[in-house]
Amino acid sequence: MADKKKMVEEITSMDVDFAKWYTDVVKKAELVDYSSVRGCMIIRPYGFAIWENIQHILDTRFKELGHENVSMPMLIPESLLQKEKDHVEGFAPEVAWVTHGGNEKLEERLCIRPTSETLFCEHYSHVIHSYRDLPKLYNQWCSVLRWEKTTRPFLRTMEFHWQEGHTMHETAQEAIDETEQMLNVYADFCEDSLAIPVVKGQKTDKEKFAGAEATYTIEAMMHDGKALQSGTSHYFGDGFAHAFDITFTGRDNKLQYPHQTSWGMSTRIIGAIIMTHGDDNGLVLPPAIAPIQVMVIPIAQHKEGVLEKAAEILDRLKKQFRVKMDDSENSPGWKFAQYEMKGVPLRLEIGPKDIENNQCVLVRRDNREKYFVSLDELETKIPELLKAVHDGLYNKALQNREKRTWSAKSIDEINKVLAADTGFVKAMWCGDLACEEQLKEQAGVSSRCIPFEQEKISDTCVCCGKPATKMVYWGKAY
Repeated sequence: MADKKKMVEEITSMDVDFAKWYTDVVKKAELVDYSSVRGCMIIRPYGFAIWENIQHILDTRFKELGHENVSMPMLIPESLLQKEKDHVEGFAPEVAWVTHGGNEKLEERLCIRPTSETLFCEHYSHVIHSYRDLPKLYNQWCSVLRWEKTTRPFLRTMEFHWQEGHTMHETAQEAIDETEQMLNVYADFCEDSLAIPVVKGQKTDKEKFAGAEATYTIEAMMHDGKALQSGTSHYFGDGFAHAFDITFTGRDNKLQYPHQTSWGMSTRIIGAIIMTHGDDNGLVLPPAIAPIQVMVIPIAQHKEGVLEKAAEILDRLKKQFRVKMDDSENSPGWKFAQYEMKGVPLRLEIGPKDIENNQCVLVRRDNREKYFVSLDELETKIPELLKAVHDGLYNKALQNREKRTWSAKSIDEINKVLAADTGFVKAMWCGDLACEEQLKEQAGVSSRCIPFEQEKISDTCVCCGKPATKMVYWGKAY
């Protein structure tokens, strides 16, 4: 066990320095490496395998709902970006520009896409002519670039991978329904696949997406009590359609403007997985997106028949699970620590005594519980344990959120509860931007969302004392 102790000690305890713990985990679990370009990360095979599993689940769901994948250019002409005033103002500080092609200066600067609304709108202006052309339900998987000042792997990088859905609809209600539907897709994915409980709600005008009429969000709480915006869905109305002259002949034979949405989830969600479920031994991955769901480890593998039996089990389980075997010469203790570091949900140990008894040992990553299981029952027992791992992770994260969520009726109360711990504060708001900014200044919290499930904490605004209109989740965030 000396090897295991040494490896674990290389990770900073999350209770000592959560930021350092996070950096240790993403590096030592071999998720990323730093590149020579500031703020841009190299996603290593294990990290990208997590993203591919996320992609597969979401992409399947998108297609079930009728969405099609497309690919838009990486470069956006400046004149095109300038067509939607609020949109370009919102992204101007984050835009990177291409000014030269080879040795020649370009006549018009080209923006490296920070998001693709303008590209989709230009395309839609060419292909939408009649109500029969609607809805257009498009999505693309790509990377985008935003010139961030401070960066951290997955959570905030200049270049990041995501999917961005962009849809056009005949009526406002259809577009609103799409916006809400896709938010629910994200929420269900986080809870059912990632074991991350989320709060669904609407962003305030201050926090909504540039150019949107309404932005809906799912907010998750990390282990340290900070919030992470984990997925957003935006309703644009027909503002972009007017700006880009996108019209169609309606059922009444008159020209109309379509109504637009966009929605996205990025590799930032991998940061959420790490910070929600990880511990001082490394990653803890939900089974649905774990690159390896079961790791087979032969014990006393030099003894006759052990490797053969382990390989036989591996071949059986490959038909149903993502499974690998470590038959290297490293000690079992080193292997245990290695795959705990990488967050593998289940470890399967098989040695000479196990073979004699027609059994193996299964160990859960989330709580390290051991189970002696007949080899004849693996195909039924493993799914049960994988579900137990998911449920255990979800319940632990939910308990963390519930114990770190408070109600407050004044700024003083907010400061008091957050002086003792970090978390969500539910408080009433009058809807005034000045009060929202005052809460940021005096309590250090931002509005996370106006939850769909409203509660009446009091009758008056937590800040100014005027009649309140909405209950808001406030908190510190990544």
